[in-house]
Amino acid sequence: MSNKKPQVVTFGCRLNTYESEIIKGHATDAGLNNAVIFNTCAVTAEATRQAKQSIRRMKRKNPESNIIVTGCAAQIDPAQFAEMPEVGKILGNQEKLSLESYQDFGISNDEKVAVNDIMSVKETAPHLIDGYEERTRAFVQVQNGCDHRCTFCIIPYGRGNSRSVPAGEVVTQIQKLVDNGYQEVIITGVDITSYGPDLPGSPSLGTLCQKILNNVPDLKRLRLSSIDSIETDEALFDMVTSDMRMMPHLHLSLQSGDNMILKRMKRRHSREDAIEFCNSVKSARPDVVFGADIITGFPTETEAMFENSMKMVEDCDLTYLHVFPYSEREGTPAARMPQMDRNIRKERAARLRALGDEKLDAFLSSQIGNEVEILVEKAMKEENAMLGHTEHFAPAKILGNYLDNLTSGYIAKTRVTGYQDGILLTEIINV
Repeated sequence: MSNKKPQVVTFGCRLNTYESEIIKGHATDAGLNNAVIFNTCAVTAEATRQAKQSIRRMKRKNPESNIIVTGCAAQIDPAQFAEMPEVGKILGNQEKLSLESYQDFGISNDEKVAVNDIMSVKETAPHLIDGYEERTRAFVQVQNGCDHRCTFCIIPYGRGNSRSVPAGEVVTQIQKLVDNGYQEVIITGVDITSYGPDLPGSPSLGTLCQKILNNVPDLKRLRLSSIDSIETDEALFDMVTSDMRMMPHLHLSLQSGDNMILKRMKRRHSREDAIEFCNSVKSARPDVVFGADIITGFPTETEAMFENSMKMVEDCDLTYLHVFPYSEREGTPAARMPQMDRNIRKERAARLRALGDEKLDAFLSSQIGNEVEILVEKAMKEENAMLGHTEHFAPAKILGNYLDNLTSGYIAKTRVTGYQDGILLTEIINV
């Protein structure tokens, strides 16, 4: 691995993906050859375990590598990584975004940990990046941290309180990416629907989207990462339902379909709130599809409560499910509640995923014969096809001999001819 450029291994959310590009740039500018930086996730205990396993594997494979660990798991519990002989330095979530953090890797062992009190951070500084290596869509951070304290979630202790990036800086970042050829941007953060109260004039996520699309007219697609439906403002609702450059795919942070479990999770919405939101959006823009995060086996969840989550899939017409068996995180209130048997958590997750597969299958089937626009992402030479995603974020293949005509980042007009293994099969209408 001698004299290799720094490598970043990313776990977890889209915000981490965005921040990994900043990290890679800083480490490269600092000349950190042979460095491998692990940008960790702390959403579940399993995510942290996988990061540790990956660190050990990397050190065995490349014993001369200099390993830095950062991200939420490092912020919340740096000691667990400091104890690992493979790790040379631990950076907090604020420190990882500073060039200075990478300019002095050869520090003594007693200075191995550089992690501050994340709750003391009051602002989120914009970081302009030119693009993403091997990616055709760009992520832009508009917000960081979270002011809510859901009983299952450790992330506020890794990210700090909510703070927003000024709209002008967001627009500048997106314009730069569009100038560099990106046609789709995904707005990301920890809790993006809480955007704005800390900024002058208290703008909302909806007014931010308006400014982006008004000031960057060449941006073809604007997509939202996970949103909290109960915090959706009127301007955002109007943008999603009336502006065709807003992609018709919303991923909702629902977590459960049972009101008692939602209260015990300390969520801010009820089952009825979620259903009303989805119905209202669908009424105004029928082609919108919904995804959702749902946790199974939360403490005290009965079979009847779980069935309410199953029913939510139909009641909210959910298409893409991200299902997680509950994972207790030390330091959260839910970890002190009576815990469900792990096998029950997993069995319920499997049932919910199976229902999700049925819903996705029905959606893909409904697309046959439709015209869809696909953002081309990569060539599949062995299959003589191109791979990408539709407006609804459905994975799709463009079949035919177009490898020399279509490039990554091109938006192709196609017709859906079928689907296989969860992927739409399409043919070109025009090139």
